Amino acid sequence: MVYSGTRIMVKHCLSLYIVPDSTDHDYVPSQKPVSQKSPSLKRELGIFEITLSGVGIILGAGIYALIGQATGLSGNSVWLAFLIAALLAAFTGLSYAELSSMFPRAGAEYEYVSSAFGIRLAFVIGWLIILSGVLSAATVALGFAGYFSSLTGSSAVLPSAIGLLILLTGILLYGVKETAWVAIISTLIEVSGLVLIIAIGIPRLGSVNYFEMPHGITGIFAASALIFFAYQGFEAVVKFSDETMEPQVTVPRALLFALVISVVLYILVAFCAVSILSWEQIAVSEAPFADIVAFSFGTEMVVIISLIALFATANTALLSMYASTRIAYSMAGSFSFPKAFGWVHPARNTPWVTIGLIGMFSVLFVFSGSIAFVANLTNFTLFITFIVINAAVLALRYHEPDIPRPFRIPGSVKNVPLVPVAGLFFSIILLTQLELPVMLLGLVLAGTGVAITFLKTRSV
Repeated sequence: MVYSGTRIMVKHCLSLYIVPDSTDHDYVPSQKPVSQKSPSLKRELGIFEITLSGVGIILGAGIYALIGQATGLSGNSVWLAFLIAALLAAFTGLSYAELSSMFPRAGAEYEYVSSAFGIRLAFVIGWLIILSGVLSAATVALGFAGYFSSLTGSSAVLPSAIGLLILLTGILLYGVKETAWVAIISTLIEVSGLVLIIAIGIPRLGSVNYFEMPHGITGIFAASALIFFAYQGFEAVVKFSDETMEPQVTVPRALLFALVISVVLYILVAFCAVSILSWEQIAVSEAPFADIVAFSFGTEMVVIISLIALFATANTALLSMYASTRIAYSMAGSFSFPKAFGWVHPARNTPWVTIGLIGMFSVLFVFSGSIAFVANLTNFTLFITFIVINAAVLALRYHEPDIPRPFRIPGSVKNVPLVPVAGLFFSIILLTQLELPVMLLGLVLAGTGVAITFLKTRSV
């Protein structure tokens, strides 16, 4: 794609690491982008692979754990909480769709923010996205280890989590096509768990009042804020851009298809769950789906739903690591990271250095402690990113109206698109719901990214 205006072209011809803010107009980059010197990533993926991979990372492990807590807040109206959360996710999802059609690169958020606000903020956002993938993979690996230990009776939680991350690193190194098919198979398995709940519940639909709200509308909105976390992962779809055929068209469509499929499955599951067990039973259950299956078929079937949960958690970790490796690879191509991050294996066509480092740091974060704390730290990085992404749509509509947009968000007032305004507002609201310790450590991590940008600028 050819970007209009020399301003955007200059931003993609950056110096090693970070170009000064620049009053030095005579600066000329000393090297070509790394991605031009190494073998390139192969464009092998179509809309089918990307849509199912998107469904896999959105569904992930969240629905298996969150529905109990959400039902405790919203009662039989839990379906309404899922619908409200879906609308909140869709606002930012549409912003991603427009930006991915403009800049079809695996660097995704880094590319978008660089074009809208400059290289320094882009580096910080890229840094946070990489951290979110690492933290998410570590958190979900611990969840996998918990399911595995429960299923096998083993107490080896850390070795199980580390073993999973090493296995997933090997899959990523082997190839993107293979990674996508592992994700697709895992997605179909985890979706089968939700389909099982739906199949059990359909004959019982209509047996309860689906507007019963034990805590009123306040409980519905509290449940919606919690359930929003189950929709996170849609933003990772854009990381497939460098390995997708016709990415400026395929990626936005796949992102929206993945969101729609996930929303439909979530809402059907919500209706069916409270039709099988009372909302009071679901609210106090540590494993709601296992209890639903046990109630319907006996305890023998619980093993099956536990196995499905293993695939769900492993799939989420795999796709989280994939997203981090691709944005780090793209940032190396723009000279924000050392050129080694952009080295592509000549036989496997995968960014092997970046994959190895992401795998290593994911293993290190397994030792970090509380799953809930690390998960909320991931949420901090994503909410900051969502705020900036929605703002980027607004900025580029104003400053760069001539850039081709194969997908354009509908609905504007005086050339101001309303959807990203809503996405910006709700992302700020959700950010303020995080606990103070999470906010403080999140600010330290973000501040580290800011400090690196200024250190690299001064070193050039």
